[in-house]
Amino acid sequence: MCGIVGYTGSRPAVPLLVEGLRRLEYRGYDSAGVAIQNGNGLDVRKLAGRVTGLDQLLEETPVLGTAGIAHTRWATHGAPTSANAHPHTDCSRTIAVVHNGIIENADALRRQLEARGHRFLSDTDTETIVHLIEEAPGVILERRVIAALAYVEGAYGLAVMSVDEPGKIVVARRGSPVLLGIGDGEYFVASDAAAVLEHTRQVVYLDDGDVAVLAPAGFQVIDSETREMDRPISDINWDIGAIELGGYPHFMLKEICEQADSIASTLRGRLIFQEGTARLDGLNLPIHEADKIRRILILACGTSWHAGLVGRHIIEELAAIPVEVEYASEFRYRTQIAVPGTLTVAISQSGETADTLEAMRVARAMGSKLAGIVNVVGSSIARECDGGIYLHAGPEIGVASTKAFTSQIAALLLLGLFLGRRRGLSLAQGQELVHQLARLPELVNEVLELEPVVEEVARHYAGERNFLYLGRGVNFPVALEGALKLKEISYIHAEGYPAAEMKHGPIALIDENMPVVFIAPRDHVYQKVLSNMQEVKARGGRMIAITTEGNGELTGLVDHELRVPKVPPLLSAVITSIPLQLLAYHIAVMRGCDVDKPRNLAKSVTVE
Repeated sequence: MCGIVGYTGSRPAVPLLVEGLRRLEYRGYDSAGVAIQNGNGLDVRKLAGRVTGLDQLLEETPVLGTAGIAHTRWATHGAPTSANAHPHTDCSRTIAVVHNGIIENADALRRQLEARGHRFLSDTDTETIVHLIEEAPGVILERRVIAALAYVEGAYGLAVMSVDEPGKIVVARRGSPVLLGIGDGEYFVASDAAAVLEHTRQVVYLDDGDVAVLAPAGFQVIDSETREMDRPISDINWDIGAIELGGYPHFMLKEICEQADSIASTLRGRLIFQEGTARLDGLNLPIHEADKIRRILILACGTSWHAGLVGRHIIEELAAIPVEVEYASEFRYRTQIAVPGTLTVAISQSGETADTLEAMRVARAMGSKLAGIVNVVGSSIARECDGGIYLHAGPEIGVASTKAFTSQIAALLLLGLFLGRRRGLSLAQGQELVHQLARLPELVNEVLELEPVVEEVARHYAGERNFLYLGRGVNFPVALEGALKLKEISYIHAEGYPAAEMKHGPIALIDENMPVVFIAPRDHVYQKVLSNMQEVKARGGRMIAITTEGNGELTGLVDHELRVPKVPPLLSAVITSIPLQLLAYHIAVMRGCDVDKPRNLAKSVTVE
């Protein structure tokens, strides 16, 4: 959540900072601002609103300087106002701070600081940090930052500047991601690699507890005792085109249409046809450890949790290992029972989801081995796990996840195949599944050809206020995900249910004003779902069905059909989810919604 950009070097800072903020808009925000060292002091410009408005403000009243920090804020403490926007400054306006995260003891700190004479100009928790730095002991800025942070409880990724040390930026991290971009005689700070990708492919990922000091002459990473730490420089392999629209009207549509490629990237080099298994070297799970697994615990939030529910069906069927799927946000607050032989799998697109990170740490304390399924190389979850599976889906800019979701399912299919071949899945069964997986990108392209049909269906429903999504088996999580996509970007209330559960309450809602979306491929539970359709029809409900090509049984029963290629049941969640993504997208566009940056949402949820 929120975005940080910083720059120090020889070029004018403002254009670089504003451009970096634009690259981070997808993360979700409600205000924006910059602070520039102008040679005489700190020049701060900030407002409630979009980066475009900040850019216009800077054009009207230009700011010159070659070092600065910038921020997009997603409100936690205090409403989205200009006063609450970052950067925040101290009483003398000689120190500026931008901050992602949350200061849990901010109220107590504020009372103490006000009692000592500090004047607060905002309602934010962040402002306590800059006043702590203001009164902290130390000759140089990094020592003052370290001293101030000793009083802070909570999570932070932050960047600090002082007029007394031109060109210097001090960065600190605890629980909220921040990285350094390494250029030629210039250095960047960012909460996401997308902000620096146009200027450098070399980054340093900071660990919790790290403090970094940047100046045009170089950088160093130190700990709380100011001892220098060795942090490797990593290369980003994304293409700049991956974070640009490339002719599409929205990133969400671009990413929906990229799913054949993103799934192919997840599978690439991991399918072993002759042996009918998957190569998962990054899992760091030796055969003798894999054979000892007695339970798998999946931890995730939101869309990743839905992928985990699909993964439960996959792993239990292929490997016969019991799987539990937990909301990461709830997991750590329940009494936990240590189960020997547990493998915990954390799923997160960003690899920075705060709830998932904290749940992982609880699982590790219980003695569990940790594996991550993430998309972002070098992310916190990736570095804290014992091993895992990178999705390699490329950057996902739209807040509502699409290609990461289907790549997560592909990764879970690989994991199920890998474990299944150790647990009784025959060579012939493994080889058949490998060939089916190899065809998956081609089948996804076939589904994407439905887009004009989906758009026409969307025209009939764009004005609705409520939707019900129903599915069974592996397609129940697809119903949940379809409902989530619709409400995320169109602001229409939607709920997902197991189809058979409709009779246990939701059927009371069925009438001509309640559209019902059925995920109904021709599988082993199709006849059961067909009965549920009849129940909706009898009560005057309108229906959209996602079903299999060649299925003529629904003609006259449902109002609209979207027919997808026939695939084995375990692969169907990938195929059936794509029309639902397109349906949500087109309904949202027709309603005039900002599909890439829906209100109140953030791409990377880095606070609990």
